[in-house]
Amino acid sequence: FDTAAIFIGIAMVLDTLDGFVARLTKSSTAFGVQLDSLADVVSFGLAPAILAFTWGLWPLKRLGWAAGFIYATAAAMRLARFNIQTTASSDKRYFVGMPSPAAASVIAATVYLYPYGLQERETALPALAMVLVPAFLMVSTIRFRSIKAIDVGWRRSYVALFIIAVALALIASHPRVALVVLSYSYVVAALIAWGLSRWRK
Repeated sequence: FDTAAIFIGIAMVLDTLDGFVARLTKSSTAFGVQLDSLADVVSFGLAPAILAFTWGLWPLKRLGWAAGFIYATAAAMRLARFNIQTTASSDKRYFVGMPSPAAASVIAATVYLYPYGLQERETALPALAMVLVPAFLMVSTIRFRSIKAIDVGWRRSYVALFIIAVALALIASHPRVALVVLSYSYVVAALIAWGLSRWRK
């Protein structure tokens, strides 16, 4: 389980780098876009669903694999919707629905924090939320902030670089706890922003 969770994290890093490398080498193609989405479905849809089931949902039997199926389906739908969205009219600062890598990070970070697995039905029932909540957030219309577009207040400064350095230091010193905190904080922050916007309206 440790190894599987780490490889999902590696897939997240590579998913960030592949577009950058394609643009840098001017080798971006429509074929590459589709191949990227297919890789995302496997890395952030199927792999987390299988990991969640084998780690802690298997005591629930049919309910467990049904939750995994819902998650994998939601990831595929999220990626399909992302591909057909018009880039011209969309706000680059936000994603509509939870990005599939962020949803996968919730599962991977939780498993990485507690890699021993769940053996009882009573302990497996709360773990359904770890799979179903990100699944429904992926197909929702709640806006999630793009990490690449976050403005810390001063452009052309070292503040953003310093924040990244602090996050990397925390991950390096306490990886299991830090990754869970980062993953869940991203979800909670989006839900709080959504709740405030609804309240203001």
